[in-house]
Amino acid sequence: MTESRIRRLATTLMDATTDKDLLVQEQIYNALCYLGESEPEEILHACDEYLRQHDKLAYPHRVIILKAMETVVKNNIAFLDKSTAKVVIFLASNEMTKSKEVVRDWQQAASSVLVAVGQRFINKVMEEVLTKFQPGILPHYFIMQTFANLSVSNVFGMVPFLNSILGTMLPMLGMAKQDHMKSVFCYALQHFSESIQEYLANLDKAPDPTVRKDTFSNEIFSAYEVLFNSWLQHREAKLRLAVVEAIGPMSYLMPSEKLEEQLPKLIPGILALYKKHAEAFYISKSLCQILEASVNIGSRSLDMQLDSLLGTLHPQICAPADPSIPLTVKNHTEVLRCFTVLACSFPDRVLAFLLPKLESSNERTRVGTLLIMRQIINSASSQMEIKKPFILASMKLPLQDSNNKVKRAVVQVISAMAHHGYLEQAGGEVMLEYLIRQCALPSDAKAHLGGIKLLKKGTQEGLGKSPAVARPAHACNCVCVSGSLQPRRGQIRGGGSYGLQQPKKQLPDADDFTSNSVQSISVNTLFLLSTTVDRMSNVLWPYLLEFVTPVQFTNALTPLCKSLMYLAMKKQEEGENASLIRYDLNANLPSPYAITTRLLVVSSQPHVGDCRGAAALRLLNVLHYSVHPALDQLWSKKVPPLVEYIEENTEKSLCQKEWEEKLLLFLQETLTAVSDNAWICQFSTEMCKQLNSYNGFPLEKNFLYKCIGTTLGACVSKDLVQKQLQELLETARYHEEAEREGLASCFGICAINHLEETLAKLEDFVRSDIFKKSVGLFSIFKDRSDNEVEKIKSTLILCYGYVAVYAPKELVLSRIEADILKNVFQYFNTKDLTLKLCLIRSICMISQAIYNGVKCGDFVFSRKAELVAQMVEFIKAEPLDSMRTPVRQRAMITCTYLVVLEPHLSDPDRTELIDTCLASVLALPPLDSARERDGGVTDAWHKELLYGDTISALKDLLKSLLQRNLTPHGLQDMFAHLGPWIKSSKEHERQRAVEVSAALLDFYLGKLNVSTVIPFYNLGVLIALFSPRCSDSLASVRQYAVDCVYCLLYIQLCYEGFARDHRDEMVEGLKALKKGLEEPDFTVLFHTCNNIAMVIGKRVPPDQLMSLLLAMFEGLVDPDKNCSRAATVMINALLKERGGVLQEKVPDIMSIIHSKLQEVDEEHVRKAAQQTVYILASQHKSVVVSSLLGSSLPFDSHTCTMWRSLATEPTLTAQILEQLLEKVNRDVPYKESKSFLLGSSSERVATPLPLAATCALHEIMSAPESGAAVLGLYPRLFVTLLLRVSCTVGVQLPKNLQSRERRSAGPGAAPRSLEPCSRAVETLQAMLARGGSEEVARAVGSAGGWELMGSAERHHDGIAVLASAMARHAGPRLPLIVKDLIPVLSSVLDNQRVTATAFLAELLNSNVVNDLILLETMMDNMTGRQKDSCILVRMLALRGLGNISSGAPEKVRKHGAKLLASMVNGMDDKDDPHNLVALEAMSSLSKLLDHVEERDIQSMLLHIAIRIRPFFDSEQPDLRKSSIVLFGNLTKFSEGNCEVFFEQILNGLVTLLLHLQDPKPEVVKACKFALRMCGPSMGCEGLCDMFLNHLREDRSLHYGEFMNNVCKHLMQSYPEMLNRLISTNLFYFKSSWVDIRAAAPMFIGFLVLHVDEDHCQQVDLDQLISSLNLLLKDPAPAVRVKVAETLGRLVRIL
Repeated sequence: MTESRIRRLATTLMDATTDKDLLVQEQIYNALCYLGESEPEEILHACDEYLRQHDKLAYPHRVIILKAMETVVKNNIAFLDKSTAKVVIFLASNEMTKSKEVVRDWQQAASSVLVAVGQRFINKVMEEVLTKFQPGILPHYFIMQTFANLSVSNVFGMVPFLNSILGTMLPMLGMAKQDHMKSVFCYALQHFSESIQEYLANLDKAPDPTVRKDTFSNEIFSAYEVLFNSWLQHREAKLRLAVVEAIGPMSYLMPSEKLEEQLPKLIPGILALYKKHAEAFYISKSLCQILEASVNIGSRSLDMQLDSLLGTLHPQICAPADPSIPLTVKNHTEVLRCFTVLACSFPDRVLAFLLPKLESSNERTRVGTLLIMRQIINSASSQMEIKKPFILASMKLPLQDSNNKVKRAVVQVISAMAHHGYLEQAGGEVMLEYLIRQCALPSDAKAHLGGIKLLKKGTQEGLGKSPAVARPAHACNCVCVSGSLQPRRGQIRGGGSYGLQQPKKQLPDADDFTSNSVQSISVNTLFLLSTTVDRMSNVLWPYLLEFVTPVQFTNALTPLCKSLMYLAMKKQEEGENASLIRYDLNANLPSPYAITTRLLVVSSQPHVGDCRGAAALRLLNVLHYSVHPALDQLWSKKVPPLVEYIEENTEKSLCQKEWEEKLLLFLQETLTAVSDNAWICQFSTEMCKQLNSYNGFPLEKNFLYKCIGTTLGACVSKDLVQKQLQELLETARYHEEAEREGLASCFGICAINHLEETLAKLEDFVRSDIFKKSVGLFSIFKDRSDNEVEKIKSTLILCYGYVAVYAPKELVLSRIEADILKNVFQYFNTKDLTLKLCLIRSICMISQAIYNGVKCGDFVFSRKAELVAQMVEFIKAEPLDSMRTPVRQRAMITCTYLVVLEPHLSDPDRTELIDTCLASVLALPPLDSARERDGGVTDAWHKELLYGDTISALKDLLKSLLQRNLTPHGLQDMFAHLGPWIKSSKEHERQRAVEVSAALLDFYLGKLNVSTVIPFYNLGVLIALFSPRCSDSLASVRQYAVDCVYCLLYIQLCYEGFARDHRDEMVEGLKALKKGLEEPDFTVLFHTCNNIAMVIGKRVPPDQLMSLLLAMFEGLVDPDKNCSRAATVMINALLKERGGVLQEKVPDIMSIIHSKLQEVDEEHVRKAAQQTVYILASQHKSVVVSSLLGSSLPFDSHTCTMWRSLATEPTLTAQILEQLLEKVNRDVPYKESKSFLLGSSSERVATPLPLAATCALHEIMSAPESGAAVLGLYPRLFVTLLLRVSCTVGVQLPKNLQSRERRSAGPGAAPRSLEPCSRAVETLQAMLARGGSEEVARAVGSAGGWELMGSAERHHDGIAVLASAMARHAGPRLPLIVKDLIPVLSSVLDNQRVTATAFLAELLNSNVVNDLILLETMMDNMTGRQKDSCILVRMLALRGLGNISSGAPEKVRKHGAKLLASMVNGMDDKDDPHNLVALEAMSSLSKLLDHVEERDIQSMLLHIAIRIRPFFDSEQPDLRKSSIVLFGNLTKFSEGNCEVFFEQILNGLVTLLLHLQDPKPEVVKACKFALRMCGPSMGCEGLCDMFLNHLREDRSLHYGEFMNNVCKHLMQSYPEMLNRLISTNLFYFKSSWVDIRAAAPMFIGFLVLHVDEDHCQQVDLDQLISSLNLLLKDPAPAVRVKVAETLGRLVRIL
């Protein structure tokens, strides 16, 4: 019976192989394999029987069964019975040969079965297959392929048969007429030959150690003759390649004399194939094997073939390999192996062939030849040993090649040479110099580091034999590629003499190989040679030092320094510290002075060249003893912090000035430590020598000048100092700005210790005839042009400036006018820009020197006025239409330092200076126009930077002038100059003037120190100057104007006697007002200006008030209209007492105000109108309200403005709001209007008065001032507007308003829609915001509540969002709101009852109602709504009762029975077609269960469980979710009815587990919860732990693995439940959800997998198998896959 069922299962699965889905087919295959693991022989027999009985089954389906058989055989071969093996062999043999035609998939599957069985039963397989391999009869294609594959899979078992097979096969070769048969014979011969080789290579393990090569040689040769002489000439390319693949391994087995005899024909024949085949890999592979076989027999005829071999193979290497085509890369590998074989046998002739190719004009030829050279240097090192000088000499031309690919190849050759001792020969230094030149190639981007693997040493010869199966010694299996080596893929590594290795990844031979890549590979090569090739240490050290100082190797400095540092440290470890650099043995090495200078200078730009600064300093530190013995301790201490500083900063973050100062200090400390004048003199001389080397490196040269100055400063010899300074003056390149700066810095630094010598040399320079181009002391300048002479003058002037700055102040002050200025003044009359800028800078530095001098206070600068006048002239000469040079800026900076010196400037000079500077800067065109005119992003950026610097210079100059007269008079005088610019009609001039004014006033306030209380007599005038600017059209001007007023008021407070740090609350309020001036609308601007005016009015002294008002009236005619409105702030109270008798005229006045607002769009007019409306309303509110309500809807912007003006005063505002509320409530909210077109249907149309009143309420409450009034009427406003919202959902506008709204939807239209519901919602939002409930409005908005309120379907959800927000953020407001809402529950309007119920229901969700003692009343009202005629009201009432569990859980216990009864009644609601009430009842009951008393629920527990069970499989996701969650919650009360409720858990368990695959995530979440809750009640600790751990909400679930473990626990704890569980799952085979239909059979499969044999009998197997068979035809592939998987598992219970 068991056997029949296993066969039935297998048959069922095999029947299903016709399924077209690939995944199903794969699962059927897996299921058959699974059955086979349990009963391998039974399944193999079943497959045999099935295939024999279903002879017509199509071959694709037979393939699945045969593959399953192959897997079963492979996995159980050790246990397979001989009789079963015979059955399988016979079946597979018949399947393989049934069709005479080749059906590859089918016959291949059958062949694979035979090969699998042949692993153990080779004799039985051969016995069967040989019956179909008869002499004289051409065998089936797959008979030969099976033989071939068997020879590979079972070498020792198959080789003994090969002699007879070859004997039978040879006559058949002539019978083969079809190409595919010839190909399979070739395939067989190839694998036979490889198998024989492997057998012979492992004779010690072979069953018959007497087998020899001779056993097969004659047969192999006979086959060779057919293949070579006949088949190789075939026109079919695939057949020729098959022949070639076979001949390669066959050549090893041919008799030696026959192979020797065939070589003259064989090799040309193989070579000829290169022309016929684009893909050459198989040809090259075979040729290499033939060459190895020829070398192994010591062939003499190979010599005759050498030329043709080299000539044919060389182009194969020259054609670049494409990495995207693997066979081209493999072909390169094989061809290189061929060259290795030939080079080892014929080294002279191979080199004679290759080396002339290096001179070829063809790039590919040169690159290919170099690749071969690298290969033979690595792989034929012993043969090449005596050829080293010859090979080195042959590299002369490649070293001169400019092609990047050739360069890369040369570098790789050099790498190979280094590993094999070539670079130690004469001529090796040339190769090293070439390598370093490649390291120095210019780099546009960071170096590519990918080439480093490609350069590692790869020359180990003779990789060890494999411990498993060794290849014969002649098998050359390895090849050198890209400088490293690897065994050929797919072959066993052998111990041949050509053993090499290959890199894991090659560098692509890209057509766009760049110099950057060459540099990268060269850098990596140099570092590897320095650090990994021990024999190179003495070659590279100290030779590499020769490349440190020449400037052409600058780009190579980083790798050079790194390599040298490594080598030097290695030498030190070997004990060669003192004699690290042997100058006596290396005459060409640079001196210690040259090395130190070079490394120090390049360190000044530390991040250039791959962070060369750190590398250079590290090398310098290592060489300290060779530089000077005294530097050991100093450099060991100082260099590491310098390196650390570099590494802590990026190129952007590093401060260049600070870094240079650190280096110069390091140099200075070095010179102090050496303290050897002769050494220092030699050092400075070397520095000067190197100057010309840096002509292309201005930054480095500039720093070198500073180093020279520092070194000369430390030099004791004054003669040497003067001599060096003269040389510097003679050799400098004056046309370069950086050099002029550097030379001047040098003179300045030198003057610190040699002031007399420096000034003397400059004096000589001035007195010489160089500027007249006459021959004299400085005759070197006689050929200079006029332009260059100006540059020399510029340098001279700069030198004097730097000398003044650097020289000791006690010495230089006395020399400034006598020696320095005397020589500077003669050059002021110039138009040359460079000279002009240098003059300004020099005067600035001289002024700074005087200012900072020790005797500054005593020094009277007699030529100060003259210099200031000169600076003014320079500024005047600058064009006013643009700013192209920094002359203005630098001249003003210079004046800033000059004006503070004694004596004082005269008033005319001071006036001229101020006016000139202001006009020169403030009148410049705005930056935007300059940018448009000049164009260019970079140029615009520089101009913007220059402009900013110039404005800063102007501010500093004016501050410096103000400092000299820090009084109200001085301030008045300064603003007398600035006043016209502040009132300018041009925005950019005003902006700059006010910005400068703000800076000056802030400075004045900061510097003010009042000792006696004095009047600030001009405060009013100055405030009037700036306060109108608070409403300037430019935002920046407004900000600066507030700052000015702020400073003026504090200055006044200081003059009144307050301390300077005193903070006045009113004045500080100005800062808060600035934000309102950034981008204000008119309302905010007016409000801000009003507040500013209030501050001013309260802080300006009485005696200043009149002058303030007078000046303010002047502001009304300001060219900027925005500013003129600021004057109205002062007169806003004029009409307050004049409106009492104008009641009858109020409507007319209102109409006039409205018309004026339409006519004139001026801010101050609008503000005045608002003030008038407010005054009128304060006296005649009813008339004003009625008049405004009579305005046309929608309100235009002017009417809105008038409404908002009524919010000014809280008492008045409250009275107006009450009038408007009364008008909202007085009329019905809408009227039913029947539509003619729609027949009897009707629509709701809004009534006009409530709509207009709602709009008015919104406008008033939009004004911030209405807040107090809104707070006073909060509950009434809230309830009225809430009900207004509910009554306008779905309500339409009257037709006349619809058309009017469409017409107004253009320019000037109202900003908001007039749609009734939207307007009601917006008004409620405004009321909440103004009533201090902004958090409520924000919370509702973020939750989407406002949008929900306008939706007829979701209105109640929106109301709930609002109620929740009110409970959280406005709790104290709720008692009065609830009081007003409860009567609405009895409203005749359904929508009002829904709104009130929804609001109160959600409030019950919060504990605030309990705190406010509202709960009992609200609960009673909710209970009373259960009989409401509206389903939605009943549902919301249940929701509210359920919410009590959250809001007041302690009350649930008190009223538990009442609440539970309401829920049960809700579940039994008969008038509930869509189960909405039942759904809410279940959800609410789930919430209540946590808090009810157990006694209240026990009586209803079973009733509820049974009532909700049908909902588990409901089509509605919400019902499924709620019922499942409720079920989970009910389990908490199951202890009292343990057995009864346990039965309910078992009834629902399968459903809950299957619904973990529910398409709805919320249902899955509910199932996880319910199962976690059920776990403790199931009496299985393992299952409970699994539910708790794996079904957490935040954890993803691997369903299959989870169900597997669940079923394991179920079958361990409840094995008797197996049949019940399976039956329940069978019900879900018809589920409408695919995932659940798939989960059900999987569930069954896992149950079967884990059940004990003792309980298997309870399953009705026939019914189960029938059901599974039926489900196996399911349209969903995922279901069929799971069915197939389960069918395989049923073997467990058979």
